[in-house]
Amino acid sequence: MMTLRKVEMYIPIFIFAVLFSTLKVAANIGEPSEWFEKKLAEAYNVSLQAYHPDPVQVVNHLNYHVHRALEGTNGTRRMLGKYKGECKAQNPIDRCWRCKDRWADNRKRLVDCVKGFGRLTTGGKAGPYYVITDNSDNDFVNPKPGTLRYAVLQPGPLWITFASDMKIKLNAELLVTSDKTIDGRGAQVQIADGAGITIQFAKNVIIHNIKIHDIKPAGGGMMKDTFDHVGIRGADDGDGISVFASSNIWLDHLSMWNCKDGLIDVVKASTAVTISNCHFTHHDHVLLFGASDTDPADEVMQVTLAFNHFGKGLVQRMPRCRYGFFHVVNNDYTHWLMYAIGGTSHPTIISQGNRFIAPPDPKAKMVTNRNNVVGDDWKSWIWRSENDVFLNGAYFVESGHPLNKKPYKKDFIKAKPGSYVRRLTRFSGQLKCKLGKKC
Repeated sequence: MMTLRKVEMYIPIFIFAVLFSTLKVAANIGEPSEWFEKKLAEAYNVSLQAYHPDPVQVVNHLNYHVHRALEGTNGTRRMLGKYKGECKAQNPIDRCWRCKDRWADNRKRLVDCVKGFGRLTTGGKAGPYYVITDNSDNDFVNPKPGTLRYAVLQPGPLWITFASDMKIKLNAELLVTSDKTIDGRGAQVQIADGAGITIQFAKNVIIHNIKIHDIKPAGGGMMKDTFDHVGIRGADDGDGISVFASSNIWLDHLSMWNCKDGLIDVVKASTAVTISNCHFTHHDHVLLFGASDTDPADEVMQVTLAFNHFGKGLVQRMPRCRYGFFHVVNNDYTHWLMYAIGGTSHPTIISQGNRFIAPPDPKAKMVTNRNNVVGDDWKSWIWRSENDVFLNGAYFVESGHPLNKKPYKKDFIKAKPGSYVRRLTRFSGQLKCKLGKKC
């Protein structure tokens, strides 16, 4: 296994050919083209630039801000029942914006709040606002102005909001282009009962405060995938959100359940991703980070998973990881049927300050799963647990060197313990933000 320090030099030498050979089919591209090759090369180069050569710095930055956000609070206090008091944001992302009653006067302040590997994501901050007024989705080549499909395909940065509560049934996958923010605050917005969202060959995308559920596979055909390109798309898999060959992505305060394939897939050398404050329920394959054991391009993948609640009706893959570096911190795992965290192909998984409540099944108490790996190679993979809380017989099988050994000795800032998790994740999922009031 290569060390973390060698990755950025090692990858460019041989992986591009592997990436290209596997990417066209998985990307739902109906035919090869010069356009596709150009977009692929651009996306991979952007991922290399977004890759952080010292991921421990990013881990420490997040943990430091969690400590600061909780200074002077009592982390052992139980908080039961539905919260009806004043705004009381508990984690550093939410504290940055939620308790300001005039948050809507400066929506773009949100970009200052992201932490973790997606910390440099700016979304549509540099562009104008665009308000969605029409929930229809009928034209995939010339989308109707006022629709979400029209907005996400516009050139340049755009901050997208919604005029009112709405449910959008997508009749084909929604292809989100670079430098976009989909901001559901101030309305109750659902993407449901149709196709899901695809972020492909893109950078700087924020999706915030919406529900995504009951997503189904959609057929392909001629489709506009950027402002100035129309191409043939194959059928998609039915993911809620697919992040594909993209970088600087932030998914925050999403409520997601019951999609045909995965709730969120992060694949094909995507990196600089933060998934935070989400509530996941009623699903089998929840989160997939890395598409294939034969796809070493995912060595550049770096994902932060923070302040999420993994709730009722979940089975496995929270997440399922390959190759990259994954910081799983201060999440609440209250339900799973098979396992919580799994992986193959020597991913580095740092689990800090999570709470794991095992199911009643005595065969499903183990948090971790190496997904049928044969032999002892897994023993060298760095899977470490620090300050996690284990209840109802849950346990984490560690591997690799401890965090107090080189190359991590004296580097890691310890996360807040799992005993704080109920407070840090209390407001996960879509918020009911109203204009003029604290959210």
